[in-house]
Amino acid sequence: MLQVKINRSHVTVLFSGGIDSSACIHYYKNLEYEVNGLFINYGQKALFKERIAVNLISGFYNIKTDEIFVNTNLQIKNGIIQGRNVLLLSLALINFDQKFGLISLGIHSGTQFPDCSKNFIAHFQSIVDLYFNGDLIVDCPFIEFSKREIYEYCIKNKVPLENTYSCELGEIQPCGKCSTCKDLSSLYEM
Repeated sequence: MLQVKINRSHVTVLFSGGIDSSACIHYYKNLEYEVNGLFINYGQKALFKERIAVNLISGFYNIKTDEIFVNTNLQIKNGIIQGRNVLLLSLALINFDQKFGLISLGIHSGTQFPDCSKNFIAHFQSIVDLYFNGDLIVDCPFIEFSKREIYEYCIKNKVPLENTYSCELGEIQPCGKCSTCKDLSSLYEM
């Protein structure tokens, strides 16, 4: 059985500048964690607008955010980027420079993505445990929340939503075409 450390004062948030990862930053700052962001440039169409949002939110919360570039042959099929969260979490794992702590991902319920589930996180955690023996936890505080519940969390806690960006196509949001904007459209349905 793995020995889990009690002190988890450091968290690296995989940070895209969107609503979900911005909510994660607020969540951990509110719990007085030492928070830093990790923005990954993997050739996404929304790179420049995401980077602007990341810089605005990082400044708002006064956190350091590192950027990593990785060259990919990005393929999007039916709105899904195969292996995206595996890539992001693996890069966070490689770049994690603490003895113990958390890596956070802003995934939530109600999506079509196979890598946005408790099952996926449990499997990835078992890989992380091979390297960190329980000293590093993949934490997804909103995994049971719907997009609407995350949005309501942000409104209640004054997360600066006006600074976030959440369109996969890099267009004016919501474009209504990409899976992220379709997810956002649920906020407007009553």
